[in-house]
Amino acid sequence: MIKKIIKRDGTVQDFDKNKIKNAILKAFIATGEKNGSIAEKLADEVVEILEERIKGIPHVEDVQDIVEEVLIKHGYAKVAKAYILYRKEREKIREAKKFLGVYKDELKLTVNAVEVLRRRYLLRDEKGNIIETPLQMFKRVARAIASIEKHRDRWEKLFLKIMTNLEFLPNSPTLMNAGTDLGVLSACFVLPIEDSLESIFNTLKYTALIHKAGGGTGFNFSKIRPKGDVVRSTKGIASGPVSFMRIFDVATDVIKQGGKRRGANMGILNYNHPDIIEFITCKEKEGVFENFNISVAVTDEFMEKAIKGEEYELINPRTEKAVGTINAKDVFDLIVANAWRSGDPGIIFLDEINRHNPTPKLGLIEATNPCGEVPLLPYESCNLGSINLSKFVNKNEIDFERLGEVVRISTRFLDNVIDVNKYPLKEIDFATKRTRKIGLGVMGFAEMLIKLGIPYDSDEGIKTAEKVMKFISETARETSRELALERGVFPAFDESIYKGKYDALRNATVTTIAPTGTISIIAGTTSGIEPLFAVAYVREVLEGVRLVEVNKVFEEIAKERGFYSKDLITKIAKVGSVQKIEEVPRDVKRLFVTALDIDPEWHVKMQAAFQKYTDNAVAKTVNLPQRATLEDVRRVFLLAYKLRCKGITVYRYGSKSRQVLYVGEHVKVSSEYSGGCARGEICEI
Repeated sequence: MIKKIIKRDGTVQDFDKNKIKNAILKAFIATGEKNGSIAEKLADEVVEILEERIKGIPHVEDVQDIVEEVLIKHGYAKVAKAYILYRKEREKIREAKKFLGVYKDELKLTVNAVEVLRRRYLLRDEKGNIIETPLQMFKRVARAIASIEKHRDRWEKLFLKIMTNLEFLPNSPTLMNAGTDLGVLSACFVLPIEDSLESIFNTLKYTALIHKAGGGTGFNFSKIRPKGDVVRSTKGIASGPVSFMRIFDVATDVIKQGGKRRGANMGILNYNHPDIIEFITCKEKEGVFENFNISVAVTDEFMEKAIKGEEYELINPRTEKAVGTINAKDVFDLIVANAWRSGDPGIIFLDEINRHNPTPKLGLIEATNPCGEVPLLPYESCNLGSINLSKFVNKNEIDFERLGEVVRISTRFLDNVIDVNKYPLKEIDFATKRTRKIGLGVMGFAEMLIKLGIPYDSDEGIKTAEKVMKFISETARETSRELALERGVFPAFDESIYKGKYDALRNATVTTIAPTGTISIIAGTTSGIEPLFAVAYVREVLEGVRLVEVNKVFEEIAKERGFYSKDLITKIAKVGSVQKIEEVPRDVKRLFVTALDIDPEWHVKMQAAFQKYTDNAVAKTVNLPQRATLEDVRRVFLLAYKLRCKGITVYRYGSKSRQVLYVGEHVKVSSEYSGGCARGEICEI
C-alpha cells in the first residue's frame, strides 16, 4: 500500500487518493462530461497500477502520467486532454514562480501574488537576495503578533492558520515589518499642521519617517493662512496651503518609502477656507500632486446651501474673521467638474464623521488617512486588516460560524498589533494607545455575492452587505469587550460615547472598510467591497511578461455549465465585461456585472450599506464609464450625502492618460491593480 509520495520540491508527504479523485473530477467538469461520478473508480485503478509499477515511494509526476493513461484507456480522450492542458498550465505557473525567485510555494499562490510578495513583502539580505518564502513570511508575522500573549504558541498557530488559509490578512506594513528591526506596523496616520513654519516642517519630517516605514499620512491644511495674507514676523506675504502641499508632494516622491511602497497622502481643505478654489483646481493639470489624494471637507450647512444655491462666508483661519462670501452651488459645481475631469477632489462629510466620533471630548476629527477610510484625531494611527469573505460560502450559504471564529481571532490580532508596534514618534505612541483604534474590514465581497447567486447591483446584494457587516461589527465589538475584561479598557474609555453603554471596551473603533490593494492580490480575491473590474483581462506581471487572468469563480461556473473555452476567455479579455458576449447565459451575465456595468447609484448604495455598520469609514471608488456626465457625478455626490456616507470619491474611466486599467485591444491592468480606483495614483495602499 502506498503511504508516501514525493512532491516536486523533493519533500515527502502522506499519500492521499482523494487528491487523484478530485483532479480527475475537475477534468470531467472542465469538459462538461457527465460521468464525473466514476472519478473514484478511476482513481482506484490509478493506485493499483502505481502499486504494481513503482517500487518504493512514487513521484507526483508518476501519478499524473498514470492518470492520463487510465483516462485514455477508458475512452475519455477529451477529459485526458483537459487534464494534460491543466498539467501544462500548472507547469507554466511553476516556471514563472521560479523565474520570480520563489522556488518553494507551499501555499499554492497565484503567479501575481508571488510577484507582489517578491517585490514588496519577502525579506531580503544585505545583497538584496530573498531570504524567506511566503509561508515563512506568515510565520514571521504570526510569531511577532503572538509574542505578547501568555499562551503564545496557541495564538501563533491560530494567527498563522487564518493567514495561510487566506481568510484574513493584515495591512501591508504589518506583513512587511512584523518581526523586523523596523517594526512599524500601522498603515494610517493623521498629522496636525498649524499655521507656522515650525509646525509645517516638523510635520514634514514626521511624514518622511512614516513614509520610510511604509505608512500613509493624512493632513488638513485649513489652519494655514490664505495666499496673500500678512506674515507679521517678516512683513512678507503668505503663499497659502496649496504651496506647502507641493513641498509634501516632492518630499514624498523623493522618499519612495524605502522602495517598498510609494508615498501616500491625503490633503484636505475646509470648504470655507479663502483658498478653496485654488485647492479644488490644484490637480487640473495632469502630473501635479501625484502623491496626494485631495478632498474638500464640507458640513451639512454647506451641502444644504449648495442645494439651495445660497452664499456662505469664507473665513481667514489666522483671524477667524470673514473675508468675503461665495455661492455654495458654484463651489459644489466646481468640485463636480474637477472630479469628473480628473477624479479629484473627493468630498469628506465632516458632520457625519463627527456624529460618530467615539471620543468627542478629545477633539473634532478633521482629517483622514490617504484613502479616506480612517478618520483620525491628530497623531492617531490605525491598524487595519481584512477578512476574505469569498472563503466563507459553503453550499450557497454564508458560513457564519467560521466567519465568527475568524473575526474573533482577527480582532485579537489587530489589538496585539498596537502593543507590538514600534511608533515613529512618541506623540503617535501616546495618541494611538489612548484610543486603541483598530479597523477590521473585508475583501472578496463581490466574489461572495457571486457564489451566493446574488447580483451586486440588487436589493438582495445590499441586504447581504448589511447582514454580513452587522455580524462582523457586533462580533468584533463583543471580542473587544472580552479583551477589555482580560487586559483593560482603552485609556480614553471614560471620555468616550461608550461609557454607560458598555461595561468595558478595548478599542474605540473596531471596523473599517479599506481598499485592500495588494493584500487582495495575495488572497486571490476581489478588492474590498468593490465589484469585479473585469471578468477576464491581461495582467502585466513583469516588464514584457503578460498573463491572461480570468475570475476563478466565472471559470468554474463556465466549465460546470459547459460553455467554457479558450476562445471565450480571449473574447471576454478584449472588453472585460460579459454583458454582450452571446455564449454567456443570461443568468450568468446578471451575476458577473463589472464596475462599469453597474449604475452609479448602486455603487453609492453599497457604500452606504457597509457604512451603516462600520465604525470608521468606507473606502470605495465609484468607477464611472467614460461617457458619464457631470450630472452623473453630481447625483453620486448628493446621494452619498443623503445616505450618510462619510466621504465619496469618483473616477471616470479615461479621464487621465495614465491609469492602471486600460481597455484597448484587450483589458490590460498593471501588476498591482486589484480592482479599486483605476486612476493609478493613491487608490490602494
